[in-house]
Formats: sequence, C-alpha cells, structure tokens
Amino acid sequence: MHLHFRSRIVLCLFVLSVGALVSSCTQTDDHQTVIADVVYGHKDGMALTFDVLLPDDPTNGAGILYMVSGGWVSRWSPPERIRSGFEYLLEKGFTVFTVRHGSSPKFKVPDAVSDVRRAVRYIRLHSDEFGIEADRLGVYGGSAGGHLSLMLGVASDDGNSEAEDDVLRMSNRVAAVVAYYPPVDLRGITGANERFPALEFDADLAQEISPILFVSSDDPPSLMIHGDQDDLVPLRSSEAIYQAFQEYDVDTEMIVLEGAGHGFRGDHLDSARAATVAWFEKYLVDK
Repeated sequence: MHLHFRSRIVLCLFVLSVGALVSSCTQTDDHQTVIADVVYGHKDGMALTFDVLLPDDPTNGAGILYMVSGGWVSRWSPPERIRSGFEYLLEKGFTVFTVRHGSSPKFKVPDAVSDVRRAVRYIRLHSDEFGIEADRLGVYGGSAGGHLSLMLGVASDDGNSEAEDDVLRMSNRVAAVVAYYPPVDLRGITGANERFPALEFDADLAQEISPILFVSSDDPPSLMIHGDQDDLVPLRSSEAIYQAFQEYDVDTEMIVLEGAGHGFRGDHLDSARAATVAWFEKYLVDK
C-alpha cells in the first residue's frame, strides 16, 4: 500500500518545530527533497544527527537507515550532494535516513553501536511525521556500516517502558538488514590500532558488539554481499554469520561478487545496489 505525505511543507515545519532540530529543509520547484541535520541525541555536548532524503510521491511507506560509517569514522557531507547516490532507493519510494554516529578517533565502536540504536528509536518515535510506518524500517551499510547494520538486526530490544526519555521507550528493532563486507566478530582485534583507533577499547566489551554472538531465530531477514577478493574483511566473515543465520532458520542470503575487493565499484556496485533494492522491496514493501 502506498502512503502519501500530507504535505512536504508540513513535514518540514514539524521537524523545525521540535526543538529546532534541523538546520535546513531543501526544496526544488516546491518539492521537498532533503531534511538536513535532524538531531536525534546528544553526547559530550555535541549533537548526533541524520539527514532525511525524501522520495518523489508516492512513497512506499518504508524507511531505510544508511549507516554513515567506514572504519567507524562517520563523516558529514552536504546531503544535497550525496542524494544522487541513493536515487536507486528513492526512485522506488523509500525514504532514506543517512545516520551519523559519534566518530572515531574520539569515540569507539561501543559508542557507535549505542548511537545508531538511538537513531532507530528516534525514527520510530517520529515515523508518522516522516511519512513511514514504524514496523517497516530497514538498515544497510558497508564494512563498519555493515557491522552496525547487523548489530541492529541481531541485538536489539523493545525499549525501556519506564524511561523518562520518550526515545528510549521505543524499540530499536528493524525489519530487514543488508550488510556489505561486514566484520562480524570483534574478539581478538581490539586494542592499540593505528589504522582503526575505534578498536581501542576494553577487550572484554568485544563480545557485546560482535554480531556473530547474537544470532537467534527472531532476527530479521538479513542479506550479506561480499567480494571474494576482499583483503581487509575476509569473505569468511560473511560466510560465518550467513551459516549462523541458516542454523537458526532466519531468512537469509549471501551474494559473493567475483573479483570484488573491499568497497564496490562499477558493475560490482550496480549488482550490490540491485540486490539491496530487491531485498528491501521483498521484506519491507511486498509483505
């Protein structure tokens, strides 16, 4: 069933009114395309933000969270500039949320996991205003973003009904996951790391943020896409969690792109995007 925004302008005014949450709303020929810098939380006196990329009407009622994370570094880019990179989802009616977390080197992997969990809760709380249905949220990302996507899939909760913060009362569960070349087991790789300072945290915490340890029968449908020439995150990482999903009868699939390394380009990227759209349409739209 297709949903229609009551008004793009009304949505923009809503977001602006909730505590001055955003810096701008971008419109083209009276069509709102971007809601920039929505604040979903704070830490160390700084704002945690995401951008909302809006499809052309009609929307399909589903929201896709994209994890802005590589090496657990989360960088800001002008949303109007990056919007074109998500057209393959927008043209199918998906609303896309580009979620940033507290970034390395200041913040570590456990911080990032906590942040993106809060982002899901916030989006669910305000789902009506964003023109989506709360139970039709998907998540995807690559590498560190794939890791965070899987953590949202396998290690979520229903929220704390007694929390004073309305956001924390919300569930952080998602309905579908796509992970590109994700690390799934952080045990044994934490500690001093010049290349990935986000891994410099207490080794005892690694088991709390390793998706492979949380797979269970109630996990959402999960797709892994990995290149067989990946020399940073080995193919066996996706193979391991794919096998675990199968053992628990979770709807799952794994696509191996021959000749692809870490980071998809060209035909490999086109293939990954096509598979991503198909997965989200199957589990967020067609059901």
